[in-house]
Amino acid sequence: MASRGRILIVDDEANARAALSEILREEGYTTETAADGFKALGKLEEFAPDVVLTDLKMPGLDGIRMMEKAQLALPDATFVVMTAFGTISSAVEAVKKGAYNYLTKPLDFSVLAVVVERAVERARLLQENSRLRERLRERNAFGHVIASHPSMAKVLRLVEQVAPSRASVLIVGETGTGKELIAEMIHRASPRAKAPLVRLNCAALSESLLESELFGHERGAFTGAVGRREGRFEQASGGTLFLDEVSEIPLATQVKLLRFLQERTFERVGGNETLKVDVRILAASNRDLRQRIAEGVFREDLYYRLNVVTLEIPPLRERRSDIPELATFFLGRYAQENGKRIEGFTDEALSALTSYSFPGNVRELENAIERAAVLCDGARIELRHLPAQMSSEPAESVDAMPRVPGSTIYDLERYAILRTLEACKGSTSKAATILGISPRKIQYKLHEYSAANARGRARPGDGAPGESPEGEEGA
Repeated sequence: MASRGRILIVDDEANARAALSEILREEGYTTETAADGFKALGKLEEFAPDVVLTDLKMPGLDGIRMMEKAQLALPDATFVVMTAFGTISSAVEAVKKGAYNYLTKPLDFSVLAVVVERAVERARLLQENSRLRERLRERNAFGHVIASHPSMAKVLRLVEQVAPSRASVLIVGETGTGKELIAEMIHRASPRAKAPLVRLNCAALSESLLESELFGHERGAFTGAVGRREGRFEQASGGTLFLDEVSEIPLATQVKLLRFLQERTFERVGGNETLKVDVRILAASNRDLRQRIAEGVFREDLYYRLNVVTLEIPPLRERRSDIPELATFFLGRYAQENGKRIEGFTDEALSALTSYSFPGNVRELENAIERAAVLCDGARIELRHLPAQMSSEPAESVDAMPRVPGSTIYDLERYAILRTLEACKGSTSKAATILGISPRKIQYKLHEYSAANARGRARPGDGAPGESPEGEEGA
């Protein structure tokens, strides 16, 4: 038979404790007893009571002080105090400080049964409210990301796992996939959520400015340094620092960043004082850091310090099933911003969206939907409202193998490149190795195919289908 609730009985009189425990067990409750307030506090975590039934007058730690301490450890518990008839004022004081109810001694056991039953109901309600608040917190942290596709659902599961830790996380993915949003999710779901999330785009600053932005500077450190300035590390103290485009950090600054990751200390530019801050590092890159290491422009030891956990964000073309839901989400936002009532998309427009490759990923989709919402003059987004490259005639299926003979070199080359990319899950470096060409050649060809689609499939260089960009080998 399931327990009706968990009751902790606190009383310095052994006979009273035993009698109450026996009565409440007969009523179907699980009970535990404590002889004083200190012993009661020691049993809170292990026993986790729904209701604490406590005497007010006890030696050492009385019922009111015990209740105040217990509320910090077990905020969802409910407290019922017991007191002699002549000290009702003490019971009233306990109620003011958070007790749910009080009972007078000698106890009326019929009243006891009713009060305990209602106290357990209240405790269960508080516990359910806590669970709902936690679910709401999780929804606020994760719910604004569309992740129906298994590849993104996997990413979100990893986010949930790494968020509570202090480990550095490297977020990789193409431009526009939402790396900054993932970093924000990690921060919001972490114990650092109430502290700052400070962002810095490492590609946007020169070497000297980047070092000053990261570590701060002292007055007179360089021309124009008219006063001391705190850097991003100090601004993010207790919170999270997100370094976007980390692959672009110059080697000299990489050394200082590595030292911070190893020792958690640094000096401001032009200063001698060693500073220590508690900051978690999240880094992002749309470039292959291993390739940057091979090129000699990124430190391998820094890579391993940043890459404690890797989150790889898939491009939108690899999770096309998310496109309709993402498009609907963005449409709701931009229709409201523009004061329009737009019901959705025509079948033709939605088909065009799901067929498009989105080289700019989610960011390109969002921009396209904002444009469509501005241009829409009816109840639904139509094909004509979408950007030209999305509304043009869709490319022929990659799955349709060109006929031989009967196909041009352009068709055969295009089929080989796109099918190999599909098999390699979009990795241009892997596809290039298989095809025996350079990754740059594949990127050039993809732009060429996209441009051809936008022009209505007019093929470039029809007279010379095997033509390559200057300095590149043929396919």
